[in-house]
Amino acid sequence: MADQIKKTLRDSAAMRWTALLLLALAMFCSYIFMDILSPIKDLMQETRGWDSTAFGTMQGSEVFLNVFVFFLIFAGIILDKMGVRFTAVLSAGVMLVGAVIKWFAVSDAFIGSGLEAWFTNNLNYIPLFDELGVSPFYRGMPASAKFAACGFMIFGCGCEMAGITVSRGIVKWFKGREMALAMGSEMALARLGVATCMIFSPFFAKLGGHVDVSRSVAFGVVLLCIALIMTIVYFFMDKKLDSQTGEAEEKDDPFKVSDIGKILSDGGFWIVALLCVLYYSAIFPFQKYAVNMLQCNLTLTAPGADTFWAGNSVTIVQYIIMLVVAAAGFASNFQKVKSRQFLFLGISIVALVIYCYMGYMRQSAEAIFAVFPLLAVLITPILGNYLDRKGKGASMLVLGSILLIACHLTFAFVLPAFQGNDIGGVIVAYATILVLGASLWPSVPKLVDAKVIGSAYALIFWIQNIGLWLFPLLIGKVLDKTNPGITDPTALNYTAPLVMLACLGVAALLLGLLLKVVDRKKGLGLELPNIAPAEEKAE
Repeated sequence: MADQIKKTLRDSAAMRWTALLLLALAMFCSYIFMDILSPIKDLMQETRGWDSTAFGTMQGSEVFLNVFVFFLIFAGIILDKMGVRFTAVLSAGVMLVGAVIKWFAVSDAFIGSGLEAWFTNNLNYIPLFDELGVSPFYRGMPASAKFAACGFMIFGCGCEMAGITVSRGIVKWFKGREMALAMGSEMALARLGVATCMIFSPFFAKLGGHVDVSRSVAFGVVLLCIALIMTIVYFFMDKKLDSQTGEAEEKDDPFKVSDIGKILSDGGFWIVALLCVLYYSAIFPFQKYAVNMLQCNLTLTAPGADTFWAGNSVTIVQYIIMLVVAAAGFASNFQKVKSRQFLFLGISIVALVIYCYMGYMRQSAEAIFAVFPLLAVLITPILGNYLDRKGKGASMLVLGSILLIACHLTFAFVLPAFQGNDIGGVIVAYATILVLGASLWPSVPKLVDAKVIGSAYALIFWIQNIGLWLFPLLIGKVLDKTNPGITDPTALNYTAPLVMLACLGVAALLLGLLLKVVDRKKGLGLELPNIAPAEEKAE
């Protein structure tokens, strides 16, 4: 009876996984909005006049305030002073405000408005930022892209704040339990948001045979309203937990300016920080251009207008099959009986094959790229569990870097060779995209979070954000420079940007190998399991 009285929400597997689900669904919605315009880059050029430079500048603006106004540091201070609950709700609210601004920027109501005139005539020169070459705007940038960038900056502040808050929330609920599995599960669900975006953003933009890009953004805004509700529900769950334990809410380590010199003089810090920026810069900026890259390299023939493959219902059916792939693969991680585990994996693989067949029949670049996170959804929880019990975190980073290099070089040189071969090109695309999605599983921040104080973690996030700002912008500029005079958004040559991203993978590989050497010499424990063998036996 005494044990029952002491039992808290955290001790109930159902309750702590419910808390995780609320946080993960909020991140799922934010991931959808993060790339809401990525699969319709061609439509943005056709309907709003955004060339690759304008598109890349707007996409990079998401992290602009985090990098150049140091909002990440302020987010860490807010988290430290106000705690997880308040910061989670605040971050969802900030994301929603930024999303509404971005929606209005691409809507028809913006065209011809006083705001459009103001943005056309202003923000063409920003002192100091222009001199440094880091301005989020430029002369001649479409007014809608400028205003959308302003909204995306605000969204980005909330999104990064949500990222560090969710990590802290998972630590609070899963400390001493299935930590890596919980982290992996949250990442898997969040990344499913990427696939959802790739499928539904073009669906809403083209709905009813009339192209309206603002409908896609409105879809994202509605989901962020749901995310806000999720964080409010989490607020009350978390408050209840604290009332049961009688503990003060766990807060992040405060950012200390005095720590900066000490941190920056640490060689290990620079290895991990540069690994962060290289690894994620090779994946997430590419994600924003991937659908357009496939449109430029695959020979796709639209199905007949009166066929099932050209209708709206096929999108819903394909998405349901995608959810079966993800759910069955995810459930297989929790099966203790081997036969059931293989049954769920089998269902997932069969559903994945059906999904790929449907993507081919639809002749849709966005439906093809939507498989990108699916292998990550299947693999991330498995590898999270492996990290818990076996370790090898640094080795996974090395293998992930090799996969990155192979995938980008395949996109750059192998895929274009299959132009004119509709089946061969799609098979190469599917295989490469699935492997690239699988390479998402190494989690550098997870390795770092366990090893350094909050000040170093905030600095690493800041350095990582520099890459997430710079590379979408660079890809856009390189595309325009290497495709002079080409106005068709589906006829661009992507070789140069892809080689640039492969070079990031090479640098990440070298640093990963160096990290393994440092780990062996200094005993950082990056290759050790999270759960000690003695604890595993006790379970």
